[in-house]
Amino acid sequence: MTHPDPMSRAVAARRHAAGMDYAVLLSAGERPLALVEFWPRRMWRVYLFDDRSWRVQMIDLKPHSTGMLLAHRNVRWQFAGEREHASGKRDVQETTTVSADGQVEVRSEVAGPRGASTEPSRAGTSGPFPAPVEDFLYPVPEFGDWQVFAPLLAQQGHEPAATIVLNDVSVDEGAGPLRATGIERLFSPGACDAPDGPGVVEPVDAGLLRITSGRLAVSDPGWIDENARGVAVPPGEFPVTLSLLRTARETGVAAARVTFLDVPPSEWDMLLRPDEDLGLLGEGQFYGVGVDTGTAAFLDATRRVTEERLDEDVFLPLDSEFSVELPGTESEPNLIAFRAGRGDGSYPVWIGRTDEGQVGCVVVDFQLRSADGEK
Repeated sequence: MTHPDPMSRAVAARRHAAGMDYAVLLSAGERPLALVEFWPRRMWRVYLFDDRSWRVQMIDLKPHSTGMLLAHRNVRWQFAGEREHASGKRDVQETTTVSADGQVEVRSEVAGPRGASTEPSRAGTSGPFPAPVEDFLYPVPEFGDWQVFAPLLAQQGHEPAATIVLNDVSVDEGAGPLRATGIERLFSPGACDAPDGPGVVEPVDAGLLRITSGRLAVSDPGWIDENARGVAVPPGEFPVTLSLLRTARETGVAAARVTFLDVPPSEWDMLLRPDEDLGLLGEGQFYGVGVDTGTAAFLDATRRVTEERLDEDVFLPLDSEFSVELPGTESEPNLIAFRAGRGDGSYPVWIGRTDEGQVGCVVVDFQLRSADGEK
């Protein structure tokens, strides 16, 4: 019934209009009834809860040629007890699929005997058989029109009243998207507080990055084409600095910076792609560089790397080093890769600008510690 980072109605409405995902919890008092998820491509998913507040059913709805939503998949789960529910061990899973023209197929899977070293399941299928497709169609809701999903509650034995009144739980707009506070302190040497206890910040030189095209890219080196975030910068060679965070538990790369002007930034901007809108983010959220190989890199936007070179010249050296330079030819720019915090995930990238709006530096914060000095 609670969420650590609830989204305000205003943010959800903007995400709805932009076709971006969000979720709505429908509840009565302290009892959850349904979790409604809005997905890209105007699809919806509804989870239903039983009297024990267990999530026991999932209904997927997609646009239909009639202009309505088709409940094309309906999955029900049965659990032997609370322990099995908590661990996701289902005794029975029944899946009903409905085609666009009303052909229905039902598949049941029953778990094998308990206590066996392996638990094979038995499956059975019935259908397909015809049914009126109208029985599976629902109106497409406008934002806030959650009563569209009320009839689905009857599938769990709930009986909606003749008049349904939905009241929004108040959620403040909050402070908005993640803010760049104290980024400079990520590179200040000395003692600091970290989630794992006392730590020490140690800035280290990671080499000179050569920019030839006038555009910097920040990316997982294994996914440059799909993942890179870019910004216009002057050509030349520029120092890269890593901020190492040493604690009793481990040493990790807390942040990485490439410096273009030896001038303290007067403001910080999140590095965005053209199609990204800060107004669609909830409190503390950010658009970041995605990491899927445990590695991030600064590089010229024109630089590409073959898979063979990545394995031999980047990933293997990073097993024992915090950073590695992948040299280029005389005319080809280099690449500087480094370990990404504690591994895969998404990390904010900040542009430090001068009073004149020039790019003074670019920083990737791997969020191993709070940049504003708080624990």
